[in-house]
Amino acid sequence: MTYTHLLVAVAPTPESHKLVSKAVSIARPVNARISLITSATDPEMYNQFAAPMLENLRELMQEETRQFLDELTARADYPIANTHIACGELSEHIKDFCQKQQVDLVICGNHNKSFFARATCSAKSVAGNSGVDVLLVSLQDE
Repeated sequence: MTYTHLLVAVAPTPESHKLVSKAVSIARPVNARISLITSATDPEMYNQFAAPMLENLRELMQEETRQFLDELTARADYPIANTHIACGELSEHIKDFCQKQQVDLVICGNHNKSFFARATCSAKSVAGNSGVDVLLVSLQDE
């Protein structure tokens, strides 16, 4: 099967470069588009009593997340069509992005080593909800 638009779910970790590299290896031979999506943590989850400082913290976290996506894009050695920062349940944002942007493959990583952990990881909800093919890439140390 030839894919035309790949969505890579990344997190601000070094392993995300491995996911982007995998996406590029799939996209390059067929000139497919690549988009990146990540989730930004909402600072309200950390402290409900810091309301006056939350707006500054939210802006800082958004800026750090944007810088992370910019770095991934710059190091991809392939054009990145879109980047998206989601707040909230990532699998719902992935489903919505796939529908609106005609994504036909989602790539996400898996750190889980045990069978039970793999069966309950967040990638399971992405695979079940996205409505498209999902490639789960192992991020275990080799």
